[in-house]
Amino acid sequence: MNSASDSPAPADDSHNSRRRWWGLVVLGIGVAMIVIDITIINVSLPTIITNLDLEVADAEWVNTAYSLVFATLLITLGRVGDMWGRKRLFLTGLAVFAVASFLAARSGDLSGLVVARALQGVGAAMILPATLSIVNVSFRGRARAIAFGIWGSIIGGMAAAGPLLGGWLTTEFSWRWAFYINVPLGLATLVAGVFLVEDARDRGAAREGFDLPGFVTITVGLFGLVLALIEGSRYGWWTLKRDLVLGSWVTAADGMSPVPIAFAVGIVGTVVFSLVERHRRSNQRPVLFDFSLFRLRGFRNGNILVTIVGLGEFGIVFVLPLFLQAVLRFSAFDTGVLFLAMAAGGFLGGPIAATLAIRFGPRQVVSLGMALEAAGMLGVVRLLDSEMVGSELWPFLFVYGVGVGLASAQLTSVVLAEVPAAESGQASGMQSTFRQIGAAMGIALLGSIYVGALGSAADSQLADIGGLTTGQRERIVSSTVDSAGFYVEALRYWTPDFEPVAAAVADAITEAARRATTVALVFLAVGLVVSRQLPDPDLTKRHADIRQE
Repeated sequence: MNSASDSPAPADDSHNSRRRWWGLVVLGIGVAMIVIDITIINVSLPTIITNLDLEVADAEWVNTAYSLVFATLLITLGRVGDMWGRKRLFLTGLAVFAVASFLAARSGDLSGLVVARALQGVGAAMILPATLSIVNVSFRGRARAIAFGIWGSIIGGMAAAGPLLGGWLTTEFSWRWAFYINVPLGLATLVAGVFLVEDARDRGAAREGFDLPGFVTITVGLFGLVLALIEGSRYGWWTLKRDLVLGSWVTAADGMSPVPIAFAVGIVGTVVFSLVERHRRSNQRPVLFDFSLFRLRGFRNGNILVTIVGLGEFGIVFVLPLFLQAVLRFSAFDTGVLFLAMAAGGFLGGPIAATLAIRFGPRQVVSLGMALEAAGMLGVVRLLDSEMVGSELWPFLFVYGVGVGLASAQLTSVVLAEVPAAESGQASGMQSTFRQIGAAMGIALLGSIYVGALGSAADSQLADIGGLTTGQRERIVSSTVDSAGFYVEALRYWTPDFEPVAAAVADAITEAARRATTVALVFLAVGLVVSRQLPDPDLTKRHADIRQE
């Protein structure tokens, strides 16, 4: 199996070289848009919850609809890019993303917003694998390391910059501008892409049919798993905690929850998907997911790590703003400013990663990044307190951001290094799918842990306060959970009688955030161990390749 680096490089005359780098700028803007939209809405969620009268599980769907559709379609559309043209896929994705952003901004209820977010996911699933595969086949040697360093710094930095931009737009204008901003930016990027982005088409790319059974089974599997994680804390993991109403169908509380059914559907869907893909491959039919790529050590271990990283990274960006705004009473803009420390670290880590990878190898850089992420998260976990000063988190978020930049920049390069160029789009889609599965699962899982811990901690804290009846305590706990903790603001207005109650609820929110961040820390620690299993190219060969470049 030939590696991607064995395919012919594009002509390296000065004009083509300059165009490639300008094309990378355009690709970077496209990637920045879709990465920001994973996190930009987090600091706006409290405002959206109030404006659209949502519960926390509803709010999770505003984020998860995007990540879930994004993850589900990445493999399919990565393969479409191999067959149809990567540049064409990138430009189409920008158009879809811009239209979906306009629809999201105009949404007047939860269903409209979730549908628009799902459509954004479709556009994002076109953009990301196209950019990855174009970079993968267009750059070689030192230029490749630098290109992936830039790409990785955009991933790490913009994920952290999202909360700042979202906070500023929400505070100064409206949460709707977190979506409106994508419309002119997307259209301008589309026009620039027409002239500056190379197609990087591989003549040997497979032009096979579409794997409909694979697409259906993986979609059903992922949807069932994420649905179960999101709704578990709301409806109960086995027994219904509240009435379930679906149109004219009503299931009373204390009956069986739909959550275990969703889990079962998800597991069966993913197992059937695996069997279908293997069967189609053995019969030489087109597949959506080429399991033979997992024979490549870098691809196999790298994708395991990508999933773990997604679980830890994006889940925490969902939970931490809830604590900052509900307990420390940060505005959306203040929250974004605090997350600027993470963004700065991400932008610093990416360029440094390229230099370090050339000298020490990408595995060492990824491991260093994972170690810094874990160290930063540990600092956040230890600091969380209802009486803390939010600015104390700055150094740890910065360290965490540097780690994200280092790890993201080189992990993608490791995953794709041994992949044949003709399968670059499919492999890029698979790698990005694992990352988005991790992100979707991370948001759902850490959101579930947060909500579950919030309910139990609030009940425990309130039990120590005299004068509250059982009914009052239950109502306060229920309102706190349904509002993701923001009911504490109402309690603060009813002082002095409710001052101890508000303090108890604030402590419960802090405990819930601490538990969720601790789980994220565990994921990152596991990721550090897995990073040591990545292959590392021979240093002598790499330096020789660089000298030839």
